[in-house]
Amino acid sequence: MEYRKAGKWGVRLSRVGLGSFLTIGYKCDDRTSREMVALAYDRGVNFFDTANIYNAGQAEIVLGRCLKDYPRSSLFVLSKVWGSMGAGPNDKGLSAKHIFEQCHASLERLGMDYLDLYMCHRPDPDTPVEETIRAMEDLARQGKILYWGVSEWSAGQIVEAQRVAKEIGARSMILTQPRYNLLYRVPEKDLFPTTRTEGIGNVTYSPLAQGMLTGKYALGKPALEGSRAADPDQNAVIKKMYWKEEYQRKSHGLVEIANAIGVSAAQLATAWCLGCPDVTSVILGARTVAQLKENLKAVDVKIPKDVSERMEELFPAN
Repeated sequence: MEYRKAGKWGVRLSRVGLGSFLTIGYKCDDRTSREMVALAYDRGVNFFDTANIYNAGQAEIVLGRCLKDYPRSSLFVLSKVWGSMGAGPNDKGLSAKHIFEQCHASLERLGMDYLDLYMCHRPDPDTPVEETIRAMEDLARQGKILYWGVSEWSAGQIVEAQRVAKEIGARSMILTQPRYNLLYRVPEKDLFPTTRTEGIGNVTYSPLAQGMLTGKYALGKPALEGSRAADPDQNAVIKKMYWKEEYQRKSHGLVEIANAIGVSAAQLATAWCLGCPDVTSVILGARTVAQLKENLKAVDVKIPKDVSERMEELFPAN
């Protein structure tokens, strides 16, 4: 396993991480969750991603139980705050109150003393960024978090946050978490150039476009039974963003390209993300140990120049 620095900062993350959205503590039972964590760890993965809102905290609970088997110093654990965790007026957002209370709640669920990185899950236009940054700084000074970052913030919002952090003498963010895959290359336009300039790393999610890039969805036919697209509990994103005949055709084209070099479409799509110099780590999501075992092989895939050119033709930049 290769490890990369988070932008200019010293901490190193495995080139792929294991995510828990819709999987660990939700669609995966405890045994499967534990086996997937064990497999990832044995393959050199040190980066594990979760959030308080994933299955209303259950993902953190199950992930924490799975990670207790390993030395805390060997792990990089990321959780997030922003989403609604209750019906009260202060049970969501990025106010100091919500950040403080949810950080401690996440630590309790995970069974940990600190988070390696605490991330603002989305922007909060109702809270001054200074308040959010000061809350993160306070948690860091208390030893509850080591670093902080943001997910799905715009380049402009990141620049402003970095400016405010410097102005008030608080630590800078070190990571962002954007959606990034062959069908969604938006970060290449503004986000990646900004993080490059600011010395920020990127841990990207959805390398398979919610499964569309695996090539398993046939043109003009309903989603396969048991797949994410067929599950109303999980298919909101794929149906909204990727359920198009054009994308199905492209995914089948990717399968042909992958077969020609002896890998799966999923492995090739993930390897393409890993090849971006602005990407620190790619978050993998899997519902079975077999899926994870196959997807982890992406770290060993080297994409020949001619294959890369064919992929660029099939999946031009947004």
